[in-house]
Amino acid sequence: MIKKEGSKYMLVKNNKLGSSKDQIGIKSVDYDTLEIEGNELRAILELSSINFELKSEKERDSIIEIYKNLLNSLPCPIQILVKIRALDIDKYIDDFKNKNQTTNIVLKAQINDYQDFVKNLVKRNKILTRKFYVVIPLTKLTAKQSESKEQLNLYCDILSKSFGNLGIQVRRLNNLEIFDLFYSFYNQESFKTQPIIHETFKLINQAII
Repeated sequence: MIKKEGSKYMLVKNNKLGSSKDQIGIKSVDYDTLEIEGNELRAILELSSINFELKSEKERDSIIEIYKNLLNSLPCPIQILVKIRALDIDKYIDDFKNKNQTTNIVLKAQINDYQDFVKNLVKRNKILTRKFYVVIPLTKLTAKQSESKEQLNLYCDILSKSFGNLGIQVRRLNNLEIFDLFYSFYNQESFKTQPIIHETFKLINQAII
């Protein structure tokens, strides 16, 4: 559990639930690579989306054929993860308010009206955000961990190019983003008000190793 004390975020272990290592099985996160129990490695790629419905019939056929070839030429098994969450409008409203501070009474009233309009719009029409990830595993490690990580990097490069052929942008999650992904799943409420920062990441990594 992450606890805020003043301006600092502190990692506090919950003895009733056990350590994060026991619950999630993370051994370490280093060099943009997740190491889990059983001495296995994982890399996580974040993918953009394409609107298949807006494509022409010829474009759809091309996408399907490329995707079929991608699946038939996978260098390793993959896990596709789709993360769906309700849009958090609070941060947008706060940023908008901070950027548009004014003493003008008319403008201030207009800004407040706009904020109320956006909040009511989201309440009436639940807006969802979707993020897409591909998890790349490496289960058979070599004697040297550096060689294993090089092999995992190669898998990432191959898959990035393959998805790129579909017009999909690919980005590998870094250390902090990997923890942030797990944090958003297991601490959905805290995730909104206590985002993980580099100092927190160091504390967590030290606690689970």
